[in-house]
Amino acid sequence: MEIDYALIGERIREARKQKGWSQERLSEEIDVAIAFMSRIERGQAHVNLRRLAQIAKALEMPLENLITGAETASDKYLDEELYKVLTQCTPDKQRLIYNIAKIVSGSDIC
Repeated sequence: MEIDYALIGERIREARKQKGWSQERLSEEIDVAIAFMSRIERGQAHVNLRRLAQIAKALEMPLENLITGAETASDKYLDEELYKVLTQCTPDKQRLIYNIAKIVSGSDIC
């Protein structure tokens, strides 16, 4: 699996804007240059996990949300992730997954 730094940068930008913060404010919070923050948000900087954790903490968001776009703390996490998987499958594979889920759950309705 390859890391999509551009997508992570978009998530950072959106979270920052939702807080009403400028790039300058976020860069001050995590002690980096504004130019570096700009490169992170554009996906041009390969930021390490420690820095991502600092950003997530500053933006008050779960680190996994920043990296994957999914918030595992959410009650709907698995629903959303399963939906993403199913929408990428062919109808035949969707039927197979459905039948497997029925068998695993031990009922006609999962």
